[in-house]
Amino acid sequence: MALIEDRLYTRIKNRIGSAIADYDLISEGDRIAVGISGGKDSYTLLHMLDVLRRRAPVRYELVAINIDSGYPGFRADLIEKHLQEEGFTYHMEKTDHYGIISEKRRPNSSYCSICARLKRGALYGLAQQYGCNKLALGHHMDDFIETLLLNQFFVGSLKAMSPSMLADNGVTTVIRPLVYVPESDIIPFSRNNRFPVVCCRCPVCGSADLQRKRMKELLATLERENPQIKKSLLKALSNVHPRHLLDKGLARIPS
Repeated sequence: MALIEDRLYTRIKNRIGSAIADYDLISEGDRIAVGISGGKDSYTLLHMLDVLRRRAPVRYELVAINIDSGYPGFRADLIEKHLQEEGFTYHMEKTDHYGIISEKRRPNSSYCSICARLKRGALYGLAQQYGCNKLALGHHMDDFIETLLLNQFFVGSLKAMSPSMLADNGVTTVIRPLVYVPESDIIPFSRNNRFPVVCCRCPVCGSADLQRKRMKELLATLERENPQIKKSLLKALSNVHPRHLLDKGLARIPS
């Protein structure tokens, strides 16, 4: 399947290229595991990294990895068919995460947090198993901004995500090349290219993360008044002034 090369394609490609250059996300000889959930974001990431790979001045490889958490009705077959037809190197991992979550989850606690931890651990392990030094995840601009606001409003912490960071296992570097790409570009791009989007089939899919939904609504309201609000918030993440914060440890660092 050839991607539709329109203005949207060019804009997304250029923004991913800028992120890779700004944060040195990809280097010569990298073997990159790309987490494929079956959603619009991960499909966009995989396809655009492949486009850039064909034209990049450095050589790198991609391995698409899908984690089937075991939720009844999850269509892993549709994801595998797409990866196979497009000629990607891939691995489909079947797990019993659903069973583990059902057994370990405390009453009224979130499915999402424990599911994410299990899935991330599986991705780290598979990245190492397949000789990948990096793991690319499909978090986009809105995810960065919403996470910043969620941590400020509900956790009391001034943090978001990093475009590149060493994982807790001390081996795998996690990269997020979609940092400059807004969700409003990914939605039509995925639709136009007819990616076979698959629901995770989690029992609380679509209703679990109500706080993140509230952040989306807040940003949409603010954006009507200031169309540049998201760009400003993203820029704030790279324009930190430690001396003007309340963290006692940071206050001792010379400016």
